Amino acid sequence: MKTLRIGFVFLAAASLMLLAGGTAEAFHSGGVAECGGCHSMHTPKAGGYSLLIGSDPSSTCLSCHMHAGDTGPSSYHIATADADMPVGVAPLQRTPGGDFGWLRKTYTITVRGTTTTEWGQTHGHNIVAVDTVFAADTDNTTSPGGTFPGSQMSCTSCHDPHGRVRRNSTGYATGAALGGKADPIIASGSYNNSPIPAAGQAVGAYRLLRGLNDASVPGVVFQGVGIAIAPSSYNRTEATTMTRVAYGATGINTWGNWCASCHQDMHSSGNYVHPVDQSLGTNVANVYNAYVASGDFTGVAASSFTSLVPFAENTGDIATLQAHAKNDNSYMNGPGTSDKVTCLSCHRAHASGWPEALRWNMEGEFMVYNSLWPGTDTTPTVPQFARGRLGAETQAAYYDRPVTQFASYQRVLCNKCHAKD
Repeated sequence: MKTLRIGFVFLAAASLMLLAGGTAEAFHSGGVAECGGCHSMHTPKAGGYSLLIGSDPSSTCLSCHMHAGDTGPSSYHIATADADMPVGVAPLQRTPGGDFGWLRKTYTITVRGTTTTEWGQTHGHNIVAVDTVFAADTDNTTSPGGTFPGSQMSCTSCHDPHGRVRRNSTGYATGAALGGKADPIIASGSYNNSPIPAAGQAVGAYRLLRGLNDASVPGVVFQGVGIAIAPSSYNRTEATTMTRVAYGATGINTWGNWCASCHQDMHSSGNYVHPVDQSLGTNVANVYNAYVASGDFTGVAASSFTSLVPFAENTGDIATLQAHAKNDNSYMNGPGTSDKVTCLSCHRAHASGWPEALRWNMEGEFMVYNSLWPGTDTTPTVPQFARGRLGAETQAAYYDRPVTQFASYQRVLCNKCHAKD
């Protein structure tokens, strides 16, 4: 049995080495990975869950997806270890979904004599991972607009580690484990170089996300499938070029429906204000395409896209989305009138440098002030814009973009669609 267990460990290690070598498209091969990479049949974590190598599902995920000693964005890592982000240093990962390390970053702000605290837990989804000391949100004990218990929030609340939802040659289907027969998964379906499955084949759903009618998470029934394609290299600085995830939407398979699986009341009258899954229409699409920065409306549709305000294309065609998922600014087209605003237009899925996992700071009037990223070390220091951060932390929250991409007094990016600045 010892030899068998060593074999499991070797297979898991070989898989991770392949990923570390830059072939991110091998992400769990689109479905369940080597069993021994997550489970130990005879020596699971003490007090562990389902024979996992970690104390809980998120701890098990972070045993690979978080690594102490990172010096910058690193392949499939989605959380920065505490030791790698001391006071004044921002989290290091730059995945489209964000870095859970921001949950560790608490800031104190004094404005007009009143001191307030921006708690780290406000920066995103608070996964529970005992081994790495990620804890439940103490303010939102249930999902905002829903009833899902915060104490149960884990990576597997949204992602299915066994990858049972898949995309075959005719559309999305569930695996045999969810009932019925399914085409076998041949590769990941998350990337711009993922294969298009032939008849009798399938690829994994985007990021192994749970999909339509998946009720395996207690108290949640997933509404629709999240359609998206990412470039194969996605965890990277955006100092020079942007990482464009091509989000799609068709029928019930929209990001608004998917997020509403846990945040259902955010869609009800009186709670839900901003439209989602709604076509942008002519006026908003025209504003988005013309808007460059505060006071600058000289943009054109062919170069108007920004990953700080993405949108969902009104299509579920994977070949189209694959052609649009880029990290070299080779496809910068803005939206058409039928493309859609989505939850992810404003929020990151994991966590961000700003409250509510927003892509930009909504707590101050200006994103850029006096041609500088606001910080406690910039002049003049404006506390409500700096929010207790150094200027470098502010820039990191914007994925390292140079301040020159914006106006010298840049207002918030709601204006990318609404142009009220």
